[in-house]
Amino acid sequence: MSSFFSNLQNLDLLSIGIAVAGMMILGFVIFFNNSKSVSNRIFLYLAMSASAWGIVNYSFYQIHSTELSFWILRLVMFFAVWSAFFVFTFSYVFPSETVDLSRYYKWILIPLTTITAFLTLTPLVFTKIVEISADGRIIQVTHGPGIVLFGIVVAFFNLGSVILLIQKIFNLNKAQRQPLQIVLLGVILMLFLIMIFNFILPAIFGNSRFVPLGAIFLFPFIMLTAYAILKHHFLNVKIITTEILTFVLSIAVLYEVIFAENLTIRILRSGIFLVVLGFSILLIRSVRKEVEQREKLQELTGQLKATNLELESANMKLKELDNLKSEFLSFASHQVKSPMAVVKGWATLILDGTSGAVSDDAKDKAKKIKDKADQLILLVNNLLDLRKIEEGKMEFTFQDMDIVSFVNSMVEEYKPLAKIKGLALSFESSVPSIKIKGDAEKIRQVIQNLIDNSIKYTDQGYVKVSVKDEGDKVSIMVSDSGHGLSKELQAKLFQQFVRDEKTKREIQGTGLGLYIAKQIVTAHKGEIWAESDGEGQGSRFYVRLSKR
Repeated sequence: MSSFFSNLQNLDLLSIGIAVAGMMILGFVIFFNNSKSVSNRIFLYLAMSASAWGIVNYSFYQIHSTELSFWILRLVMFFAVWSAFFVFTFSYVFPSETVDLSRYYKWILIPLTTITAFLTLTPLVFTKIVEISADGRIIQVTHGPGIVLFGIVVAFFNLGSVILLIQKIFNLNKAQRQPLQIVLLGVILMLFLIMIFNFILPAIFGNSRFVPLGAIFLFPFIMLTAYAILKHHFLNVKIITTEILTFVLSIAVLYEVIFAENLTIRILRSGIFLVVLGFSILLIRSVRKEVEQREKLQELTGQLKATNLELESANMKLKELDNLKSEFLSFASHQVKSPMAVVKGWATLILDGTSGAVSDDAKDKAKKIKDKADQLILLVNNLLDLRKIEEGKMEFTFQDMDIVSFVNSMVEEYKPLAKIKGLALSFESSVPSIKIKGDAEKIRQVIQNLIDNSIKYTDQGYVKVSVKDEGDKVSIMVSDSGHGLSKELQAKLFQQFVRDEKTKREIQGTGLGLYIAKQIVTAHKGEIWAESDGEGQGSRFYVRLSKR
């Protein structure tokens, strides 16, 4: 017979252990699912208080020390108050993630619960022990006046939970009702089990056999509530597997506790059980974080792919627009260049007297027309060159040329223009002749741009052009005593449409000449750069080309 009761006691302990482990694991699973949700946090507090109540309630019937049992009995009442309070609070906040508690809740219910809970630890609830069994267990105690407050508070919370849930269910639509209906079912089932096994059976039939198993009566409510919270949140298979494995591991360790050979080993294994339970909770948290991070990464990857597709689509549209722009520029440039050439031709005929004798005033006006036509033709040529560069269609014809005589002849062409501005334009070379391989027309465009710019941006003084032999390379320098360059301007001088903001209104230009010059020099595998000691201190432009 003693063996039967011993096995029955072990079975009770195993049942309580499973219920407590299940409640703790579910509590932390819900909390880790969304730690910012007030519903999830209250559920964790509910699971912890219910687990604590289940443990002390079972322990009360296993302890044979009268004094210790008396204190454990008080703890049973203490945790019963908090369990009822958190059931009510959960019914109050669920399914919201954020809730502003009412003044009555903050200033009446919470203080009342705290006072009632701590009263249970004093003689005001249980005054003294009246009857003790032969083996030292408490059979009957004397109640103090505080028991009335305890009964009212716990009854209020239990009944209030049911009323709150019913009110919420009637105020919500059909889709929102289901989670609350599940919670309500759990509360009713919990209260029904506690009423049957903790009150009706002991009071009417004198059977207190199931009273120590209170944790088992709470477990269905915890399980149903957890299901209600997680119902609309898909759980990763990895998380579910981890939860099952940790739960099985906890139960396996608990089994070792129950069937320990003596009290010392049981205490030691109980400690191991608590460590395993804590480790299980941390492991679930870690796995959940890993899964969440992976899901976020997958979401970001999907967003990145969508963004890439959008960018590719936008890039295709930009290319189409760029092609349309290039075609328009080419069309517009050709349409402008042809009539401008005619205008320039007629102006030249008037200017040189070919079309007959004209007055000096007419010649002056013809010269202005020719100059403006030249500027417009230069702009058109630059735009056409820009399009060729962008499309990679600029063609080069490399041939042998004497760079010294080539540059010298260009300097001679510009001397009349320099003379008009009162500038000294000079040329010098370290050697009489230097042979290179290059595209004469394109190099002419580069040198013309540099000399023309120096004359434009120099009000008085000089413009010097020099050629220097550097072994397998040759350098061409155009220096002046003009406006000079700021450091900011030097850094972006060879980009498209860059001009000096201070002079661009007075001096005409496109901002493309130096950019095109750089592309031409680069195509010759050479270098081009500018130097200046600062604004108002002149500038120096260098071109370095390979001889072969």
